[in-house]
Formats: sequence, C-alpha cells, structure tokens
Amino acid sequence: MDRFLSNAVNRIDSKGRVSVPANFRQVLAAKGFSELYALQSINHPAIDVGGMDLLERYEARMAQEDPFGETFADMSLFTYGDGAFLKFDAEGRIAVTDFIRSHTGIDDKVVFVGRNDFFQLWEPSRFEAHRAEARQRLQSMRGAAR
Repeated sequence: MDRFLSNAVNRIDSKGRVSVPANFRQVLAAKGFSELYALQSINHPAIDVGGMDLLERYEARMAQEDPFGETFADMSLFTYGDGAFLKFDAEGRIAVTDFIRSHTGIDDKVVFVGRNDFFQLWEPSRFEAHRAEARQRLQSMRGAAR
C-alpha cells in the first residue's frame, strides 16, 4: 500500500487527540515517515498532511523562483508560515491543535481524506458539502463531453 485512499471520520478525544486511520499509518510507515508535515490548504478549509516529501515538493517549486521576488515570498509564507509539523503518539494519534481548528472549523470529529500522496483533515459537514460540489462539477463535465 503506497497511496492514501478513501476517507474516515474519527472522533477527537477529551485531550484533543485523534487517531490517524490505520491504513494511512501503514502508508506513512511504508514510506518511513515518523513525522508529518501539515499546511493549511490555499483553496479549502482543510489541512494537507504528508511526509517530508510534501514539504520537499513545495521547496523544489520555490527553488524555481527568484528568491527576492514576490512569488517566492508568497510561496515561502504559505509553505512555512502556514505549515507545521505534527507528531504521532505511541497509539498513532495526533493533536488537533489551534493551527488545525482555526483553518478548518473542526470541533469534535475529523474526516481524514486520501489524496494519493498526501491526505487532508476536514470538518465533516464542510467535507460533505465540498464532496457534493466536486461530484456535481464532474457530472457536469461528463455530460458536456457526451
């Protein structure tokens, strides 16, 4: 298993921790990641989460820009200023911090959503609304192609 697939809703415990789904932990373990890189999604009220490869992908893209230019500055702010490292505890849980809650609106439940080489954290009702909109866009594209 080398991709983040499917989605799962998990409850946040009284100490503000949530269990990362076992199948997601298996992907992370197979890739050798013991620490997670997370950043606030630009387009959605979600947190993008992955291993160091996710951070390295953004850094490689930034390296293509003029280090004194506005695009580089914007990308640096997004990558580092809107990013954080998350650590697992011994039971495979992560803390749902203010960094996560303020951007997503997450309260007592988290939806983990597989996105191939990374996953996202969503507030359940926001995810359901986004998923319905995405499905509608895809159906409209399919209808237009016919």
